[in-house]
Amino acid sequence: MPREDSLSDFDGESITSDEEAGVVTEAPARGRSPRPRASASSDRPHSRSDKSKSLKSPKSITSRKTDRAATAPQQPYTGGTPRDRLRATVRKVIALHRTSAIIRRGGLGAEPGIDPRRHSAFATFGNIRQKCLIDIIDYSSLRCSSGRMTNNEFVEFLKNREASAPEPWVKVRWINVGGISWDVISALALKYDMHPLSVEDLLHRRGHARSKADYYPKHLFIRVLCHTLGSSTRASQGPEGASPAAWSSPAAITGLPRSSSPQRLDDKLGIVGDNTYGDDDDPIDDQFERATLVDPELGGQRGSLLAQKRRRAAAELTLEELKKGDRVDVRIEPMCIFLFRDGTVISFQSKPNFDLTEPIASRIRQRDTSLRTTADASLLVESLLDLVVDAALEVVDEYHARLSLLEQRVLIQSKVSTVRSLHILSGDLILHKRTLEPIKALVYALRRYDVDRTAACLDLTSTSGDQKVVGFMSHKAKIYLADVHDHIEYALTSLDMYAAMAENLINYTFNMASYEMNVVMRRLTLCTIVFLPLTLLTGYFGMNFENMWTIHHGHSDVVFWIIAIPVMTVVVPTFMWADIVRMYHYIKKNILARNVTKARAQERLNF
Repeated sequence: MPREDSLSDFDGESITSDEEAGVVTEAPARGRSPRPRASASSDRPHSRSDKSKSLKSPKSITSRKTDRAATAPQQPYTGGTPRDRLRATVRKVIALHRTSAIIRRGGLGAEPGIDPRRHSAFATFGNIRQKCLIDIIDYSSLRCSSGRMTNNEFVEFLKNREASAPEPWVKVRWINVGGISWDVISALALKYDMHPLSVEDLLHRRGHARSKADYYPKHLFIRVLCHTLGSSTRASQGPEGASPAAWSSPAAITGLPRSSSPQRLDDKLGIVGDNTYGDDDDPIDDQFERATLVDPELGGQRGSLLAQKRRRAAAELTLEELKKGDRVDVRIEPMCIFLFRDGTVISFQSKPNFDLTEPIASRIRQRDTSLRTTADASLLVESLLDLVVDAALEVVDEYHARLSLLEQRVLIQSKVSTVRSLHILSGDLILHKRTLEPIKALVYALRRYDVDRTAACLDLTSTSGDQKVVGFMSHKAKIYLADVHDHIEYALTSLDMYAAMAENLINYTFNMASYEMNVVMRRLTLCTIVFLPLTLLTGYFGMNFENMWTIHHGHSDVVFWIIAIPVMTVVVPTFMWADIVRMYHYIKKNILARNVTKARAQERLNF
């Protein structure tokens, strides 16, 4: 709660406190529930059975009604004297003014990171709502327990300190979140004390986002781009009626906050997202966008930026429509992973769909797998990275199949349409190489520099000098990461090879077209050489002079051929002497090769 000064402190002093001047709304300490405010209805106390509730029945969890300061801005104090109400109103106006000023500038100069405790974070990202699916899997080498929740159930689950605490037998807890929603993210950030920079990377998914690993004192943050093949049943329509640009390669890398338009236009990679962070448009979102995107104080600067963005988006849509039908349906979506010291792993996916991570969940349910026998959280992170790389290998195989088909078409008959498909394919291969290359560096850094980067982010001055620094990745996880590194290396080299093959096929097509043109010109030249003497003689004998002695002596056309044949015998060999020499050498080499073949065959018969 904001600090409330006494009335005696009001005279001659500012009506805002130091904390309020920084627009900071402090949330209750982690693991503690704030004291509930008085209300007409009394809250229900905890029952002893709450502690024994399973994760499979989250609806049965009963928690105290807590203050919403952790996930929402505080409401002004409405009780007390008129002076108190005035003070609360002024605080709210000042906070809203400062927040709107930051939003009007597009975040320029704002404090880095996203802290859910701040009012500005809720004002900027509170409109991001989506119906999420959250799977919670607790396991050890002997037992496994899992449950699925929705947004409200999961938030209430985290608020209940006893219900959200892992049982003593739990070694690893995996929280798999499908979908991006502010209420879920803010609750997790407050519960597990996520670093503001990692929360910012989770929410800001712009086109320049790349796979990386960031080390923080309390957790490891990994963001990796997942390349998956689109469903064949939706290849002709796209996901949920989205435009082709939203689901053809590349796709689903979007920025925040989203536009008031139903589709998000990415100005970096030229991608259209299909309302990434919400199933339906919300009137509150539209009001928020209209309030933040139109500001008369900026003199139309914000409007001009939006106009430029719309023009770029229109150009990208046109380009995507032109490429429609010739691309491999590849979806590029980021996956964010948090690894904590207590064995908790939190993963975020853009869509409420667990098809990608279902194989990992199935392995956890089986007792004889390496994930269960080791009960190592870092090995679970390695399995997720291995899953991403395996999906990328499927994409590489699909490009190989498409390239083989185009190569067959080029070898049978070269066409301009085939060159067009090869050009689009080559561009996509270069793009995927750019998006997959950071994964290789990510895996290598986790294997080689895990301890070094962990030590770099720790405050060693507060600890003894002989304390050993332990990285986030275990020794066994690093062993398996070597295999992941080999797979991503194979994928990248394959993409390089396929891109070179596409370029070679394009060059081959144009070389064949040039060769065919040269053959045609050679035939025309041969005809010209053969008929040039005849044309010359025909022109000579066809002159209409009356006193022409060659035609007044009773000569017939025999005289014409008597003159034409010797002339052709001299002219044609003269112009085609180089071709005659090449033909002679060609025949000579063929005869020599035939004789060598016969001699070798005779030697084999003799032995």
